[in-house]
Amino acid sequence: MSRVITYAQALNEALAYCMEKDDSVFVMGEDVGRYGGIFQVTAGLQERFGVDRIMDTPISEAAFVGGAVGAAMTGMRPVVEIMFIDFITVAMDMVVNQMAKMHFMFGGRAKVPMVLRVNIGAGRGTAAQHSQSFHAIFQHIPGIKIAMPSTPYDAKGMLIEAIQDDNPVLFVEHKKIYIDKGEVPEEAYTVPLGKAKVVRPGKDITVVATLNMVAKALAVAEEMAGKGVDMEVIDLRSLCPLDREAVLASVRKTGTLITADEGCHTGNMGGELAATVAEQALDSLKAPIVRVSGPDTPVAFSPPLEQAFIPSEQDLKDAVNRVLEYL
Repeated sequence: MSRVITYAQALNEALAYCMEKDDSVFVMGEDVGRYGGIFQVTAGLQERFGVDRIMDTPISEAAFVGGAVGAAMTGMRPVVEIMFIDFITVAMDMVVNQMAKMHFMFGGRAKVPMVLRVNIGAGRGTAAQHSQSFHAIFQHIPGIKIAMPSTPYDAKGMLIEAIQDDNPVLFVEHKKIYIDKGEVPEEAYTVPLGKAKVVRPGKDITVVATLNMVAKALAVAEEMAGKGVDMEVIDLRSLCPLDREAVLASVRKTGTLITADEGCHTGNMGGELAATVAEQALDSLKAPIVRVSGPDTPVAFSPPLEQAFIPSEQDLKDAVNRVLEYL
């Protein structure tokens, strides 16, 4: 039976289900215990499962991410919360050279079944070191799955799937959607990683979006529908595995591609999708590919400058109008 809960509550339910089902699952990170996590995703779990399974750590990302790699290789399934994705840079050796590589370096005889939960995004006035969206960096690192749920339903199903996966998963959340609500079943379920979802079918223009950009794309699509433009919106949901086939199928139908992601423009996931379409569906294109993204600049603390950084619905409408010039 479904009921309406927040994105953060959906993640909390996923963690609780996995910990009840499997004693090898545990959570650690800064303030995840008594405080319940910076965005309350782990609220109440320490009282329920104890301090040995919901562990507060010192401010030392390299140490506790490295500890999770070792725990995963010896039979546990750790879920690590990095308070902000910005802080994962402290643990890059553990992520890039250890977590992502151990399975390959041991010839497949070692598994690293761990999840790194991180959040991205600007809009909370937390300045340049707490507002970054550099998730696309990890798309370049072989050995890591990258999940990016945009709804409470997907948040619960994809986190259960990630925890049960035998590979390391970077689980990317957006700090502006933790309080968003949606229908979520009470019972456990999984949503496969690496599968994009068409959240609005259309025949004129393809928009591929991630996280909070999905809702903006849907709002623009409804507005443009009133003007006779039928937009197809795809929620990419994972950066690795990347569902290229879903994107190519849509582009072959509409002849267009707009990508929408909050990461900086250079190296954005939109560049990989544009290259994929150029390689495999160039003959289908009727208009230039347009990328909607953040600018190549740090996020400002100044509220108006921070808002100028975040890709907006107007940016999406401008992209749609540019494509329409060719149709």
